[in-house]
Amino acid sequence: MPDAPRGGKPPRPFAPGTGIYELDVNDPTGELVDRSAVSSSEMQEINALMRALGGLRDAEQKLSEASLRYMKLNHTDMRALHFLIVCENSGSIATPGAIASHLDISTASTTKLLDRLERGDHITRSPHPSDRRALAIAITPSTRKSAIDTVGRQHARRFIAAARLTPAERETVTRFLTDMKNEIALGDEPWAIPVDE
Repeated sequence: MPDAPRGGKPPRPFAPGTGIYELDVNDPTGELVDRSAVSSSEMQEINALMRALGGLRDAEQKLSEASLRYMKLNHTDMRALHFLIVCENSGSIATPGAIASHLDISTASTTKLLDRLERGDHITRSPHPSDRRALAIAITPSTRKSAIDTVGRQHARRFIAAARLTPAERETVTRFLTDMKNEIALGDEPWAIPVDE
């Protein structure tokens, strides 16, 4: 039988769901975050915000997994196809080098990726119109349609939620998300450096 937690209360089952993102259950003793200046009402508001962010992450993860299953591709493949759609929409020519840079993968990995996508009839390679040394990579119309009609259409619904906000609310949310991104962005933490580097 498990030991009773601090305070002598008997253990209780943890309810799964977005509550898993609350600070109280992730850092009950303040080991990670000093919250001595945060009132209990502010803590409740912050936990509600963390639950909302967790719910968004969960929904995006489920959408991503469903799209990968539907398209029968992996995460990197889907990121490459999204990049090709954006290039096409903006009138840009996608090259293997641009794809490698966007995905942050090596030239060899990019070649394998493009070979795999070409075998699956997801992309075409053709001579670059102005650079004899480069290739132009394009998504096939059928794959573009499949991506747009499924995950693309679902992701676009985020615009509806953003459009419901007032300009001041959008500014606040944008500032918050940018600030949070900056707080969690990786620097030169040794534990985050890949072992092959």
